[in-house]
Amino acid sequence: MSRFSNCKGMRILIAGGAGMIGSAIAHLAVRNGAKVTILDAFLPMYGGNLFNLAEIRSSIDLVYGDIRDREVVRQAVLDQDLVFNMAAQVSYVDSNREPFFDLDVNCKGHLTVLEACRLHNRNATLIFPSSRFVYGEIESNPVSERHPYNCLSIYGVHKLNGEKYYQFYHRAHGMRTLIFRIANPFGPRQQMKHSKYGIVNWFIRMAMEGRPLTVFGDGLQKRDYVFVEDLAEAMLLAALKVDLPHGVFNLGSGVGTAFRDMVKAIAAEVPG
Repeated sequence: MSRFSNCKGMRILIAGGAGMIGSAIAHLAVRNGAKVTILDAFLPMYGGNLFNLAEIRSSIDLVYGDIRDREVVRQAVLDQDLVFNMAAQVSYVDSNREPFFDLDVNCKGHLTVLEACRLHNRNATLIFPSSRFVYGEIESNPVSERHPYNCLSIYGVHKLNGEKYYQFYHRAHGMRTLIFRIANPFGPRQQMKHSKYGIVNWFIRMAMEGRPLTVFGDGLQKRDYVFVEDLAEAMLLAALKVDLPHGVFNLGSGVGTAFRDMVKAIAAEVPG
């Protein structure tokens, strides 16, 4: 029996579903018989792209809309079994430059989705993609979910605030919410237009263009790089596991890779 057999016939909403992680979840869910709705605002600086959905376009419902729009969200959450809220401002660099925009999307947007589900679909399971950025400066390794919060960016602060929203709605309203602190994702369909996020894919682009891959310092700092399809499988499996309680979970490969080793691997594998 497939690990995703109970996915068949489920109604799944993926906000931000035209981005890298959202589209990976969409492809996986469609392959396993789910009825998938994508809600995406296709903001130009981010990863939302119709190309990411081309192979499954005829099998999904696509809604052009923003998670900050209450009426659009209200309609979108009706009768959904799972709600993956992947929509976000995703650049920690931009969050420091435009903190109010980050607040608007990464806090108000998620609060809008939570309220819509509280009022119109309280039985849905909600999945929130948090980030390693909530930890900030690392004090101990490996990093557990109990590590102190040392946020070094507005992005990290607002991701942590988002977590608190989802935890509150679980405690106050009995809603099932799952929170995943994602490491460093990479893989197919990640945007490569700029270097503000997705360092692996950005280095792949530079290697393909024959540009130098520069490492500052000794490059020995370790990061957990996690393949997007592994992320999608983990998140969907967790959402389908009805006996998995509400909680906050780190989500990565579990393997630390030195930055310079990541760069060397790209240089060796990507023709430039």
